[in-house]
Amino acid sequence: MIDFFNNLSAQYQSYDTYLIVLEAIATFFGIISVYYSIKKNIWVYPTGIISTVLFIYIMFVFGLLGDMLINVYYTVMSIYGWILWRQNTNDNVHINVEKASPKDWKNAIVLFVGSLVFVGLIYYYKPFIDNNFSMENVKLGLYHLDWANYMDIVTTSLFLVGMFLMAKRIVENWIFWIVADLICIPMMLYKGLGITSLQYFVFTFMATVGYIEWLKTWKNQNKNEEQVD
Repeated sequence: MIDFFNNLSAQYQSYDTYLIVLEAIATFFGIISVYYSIKKNIWVYPTGIISTVLFIYIMFVFGLLGDMLINVYYTVMSIYGWILWRQNTNDNVHINVEKASPKDWKNAIVLFVGSLVFVGLIYYYKPFIDNNFSMENVKLGLYHLDWANYMDIVTTSLFLVGMFLMAKRIVENWIFWIVADLICIPMMLYKGLGITSLQYFVFTFMATVGYIEWLKTWKNQNKNEEQVD
């Protein structure tokens, strides 16, 4: 444990102070956002937007294109989800939840595969992007990727599906968050983002709690509907 915190401290010695502050703020609001999502509280979206906008910049600086793109997507989907949740709440705060239908699973698979292809193409053209969009002395391909970049492609796709299903108020959204969060713990630590790695450790626990809570809510909803019938 001591070695972990020593390594964590060493990683941040070379970072600009403002980046450390931004990462800490983004992490704080990210955790608050997940808490609100567990509670099925619409405040998940305004707090989440603050976190994702900050992470767009942070991931751009660290060259994690997949995570940068997913935070752009998060911001857009947060607005979309905010609208959907407002339309499906009686108190303007809390919402009911649903289990995934065959159509939802089909959409999730299509989105996951499409995301893998899209983010993979972004990395394929990364040498061109890094060269100020010039092909001079540039070799396209995936030769420049390490294991974290490949995992970034996978987690990005998982997160995209999770965010989509959350906007739809579907219980199974948490399964995608849990798997992706577990992968991100070592990936972010490898990339030197220790605070973010700790965030994903917390997220894994919170996502597990979220799945249990949403599933319990869905069962209670069904029980109440049966009693009404």
